[in-house]
Amino acid sequence: MHALVTGAGGFLGRYIVEQLVARGDQVRALARRAYPELGALGVETMQGDVQDAAAVSAACRGIDVVFHVAAIAGIWGPWKTYYGINTLGTENVLAGCRQQGVSRLVYTSSPSVTFAGTDQRGVDESAPYPKKWLAHYPHTKALAEQRVLAASGEGLATCSLRPHLIWGPRDQHLIPRLIERARRGQLRQVGNGTNRVDAVYVENAAEAHLLAAGALENNPACRGQAYFITNGQPVNCWEWIGEILGLAGLPPVRRRISARGAYLAGSVLEGIWTVLRRTDEPRMTRFLAAQLATSHYFDISRARRDLGYEPRISMAAGMTRLGEWLSNCQART
Repeated sequence: MHALVTGAGGFLGRYIVEQLVARGDQVRALARRAYPELGALGVETMQGDVQDAAAVSAACRGIDVVFHVAAIAGIWGPWKTYYGINTLGTENVLAGCRQQGVSRLVYTSSPSVTFAGTDQRGVDESAPYPKKWLAHYPHTKALAEQRVLAASGEGLATCSLRPHLIWGPRDQHLIPRLIERARRGQLRQVGNGTNRVDAVYVENAAEAHLLAAGALENNPACRGQAYFITNGQPVNCWEWIGEILGLAGLPPVRRRISARGAYLAGSVLEGIWTVLRRTDEPRMTRFLAAQLATSHYFDISRARRDLGYEPRISMAAGMTRLGEWLSNCQART
């Protein structure tokens, strides 16, 4: 098929591109800057921003399915930035699909669109959107998801995937930042350390997107639906962080702060950052404190049933691959 991947130069986007190429699909990539490694795969690359409606429409021309992965993540920053990229950018993708006759759209969302700051233990897709938001990222992603799901109908079939804590080799955000903070002595265990979380190995997350594209064509039940995507193996959050640090030759987190203390610290820092109009991320926010102290793992039965999704690479196997990648990175430096 002819596929367009937005955010193709990012962590997940690149794995989706590689899997599409490996099975023989023709791939076009839309990204804000040049990525020579994509061209080396035989991918048609277009530079552009999802906030540019004309560029998005042009990228959708002649395409069968769009994988809309591009987004801005984070725990702090201006509302205008998050809303412009995550929500308005998604509206541009939907418009481009309609203008160019694209028949399928797979949207990359996030489980945080249902996070209200409290434990989520085995919840499924019936979990509602919160009434109050702790950060702009989940809020703008939820607005975008709602638009995507509402758009599914005659001529365009859509669905939304919610991969949780995507990790693995080539990650340039979650794991490197975790390791860097540990080296600086800035990590603190938040809460009592018993919270369990879901995560998804990046190749499993990418495969779920390809499965969703196929299901949109062959299974009407998945159209207009959202799906949690994880490895289906909840782990103790802080033990898993300790294992990751161990792969980098670092000790586990020793210092601790209560969930309440972290939440209050986040609230104070948010106030200071707002007054000073700072756009860099504070070390702690209310959203981050709540994420680190609570359990959040999900029922992926719907994805298994409707998409045929089954995580092929286990957490243990993924950790082995991650360790090898980290070792190679250290050897090169």
